[in-house]
Amino acid sequence: MTTSKREEPESPSPWGKSTPHWAERFFLEGPKKRYQDLSLAVQIFIEFIRGFRRLHFVGPCVTVFGSARFGEDTSAYELARAMGRAIAELGLTVMTGGGPGIMEAANRGARDVGGFSVGCNIKLPVEQIPNPYLDRWVEFRYFFVRKMMLMKYSYAFVALPGGFGTLDEVFEAATLIQTGKIKDFPLILMGREYWEPLLEFLKERLLAQGAISAEDFEKVILTDSIEEAINVIKTSSVKKFGLRLRKTAQPRRWLGETLVNPKP
Repeated sequence: MTTSKREEPESPSPWGKSTPHWAERFFLEGPKKRYQDLSLAVQIFIEFIRGFRRLHFVGPCVTVFGSARFGEDTSAYELARAMGRAIAELGLTVMTGGGPGIMEAANRGARDVGGFSVGCNIKLPVEQIPNPYLDRWVEFRYFFVRKMMLMKYSYAFVALPGGFGTLDEVFEAATLIQTGKIKDFPLILMGREYWEPLLEFLKERLLAQGAISAEDFEKVILTDSIEEAINVIKTSSVKKFGLRLRKTAQPRRWLGETLVNPKP
């Protein structure tokens, strides 16, 4: 649910302690009465529609993944901010999970150069407040709805250092690319020192034992260079798919639709 006011989370609890809303616990408790399952399905459908309406006019995006726990004093934050600037200068919208840390840094980078950025925030017991550098944001209760939004509007994925959530998003994108559910959009891992051990594991275990193919492994791009990452996005997304940068369909006022980016 979107809101114009950024509210502090109520009684934050430790990570993994509990789910923040009764509806989520109810959803995960197993089979319910038919009318209750139908009610849940309608709630999830409404959350999808809300996301579609809020993000319909954001234009082609690059989604930046990364931890909420890296502050301004870290090199990862600075790298994410520089990446956000570069994406915005390319004419694409920066999309993130909408929270603090790496997500904030990428959105802030877009703001630095007058670019546009959007966030798909998730309701959590902690770390759920949208960062102040978003031009538009939408809040979700269910992770799977939020992840679909991050995938749906993006033509490239950039992952900076992060934890379980970032890994989840990286492998979600990798799986969709591998199985052909989405086009061969680039999946870029920024930060060699951080990501190399993971890629070594993929190479020495998954690839060596035939769980993935060499082609799958080569789809993941590892770099420290902003310039290299942007060149990959230009070649693999902008030129390949003929993206119309900062151009969107016209909103219909009778539906209450507005442009995120009114500039030509």
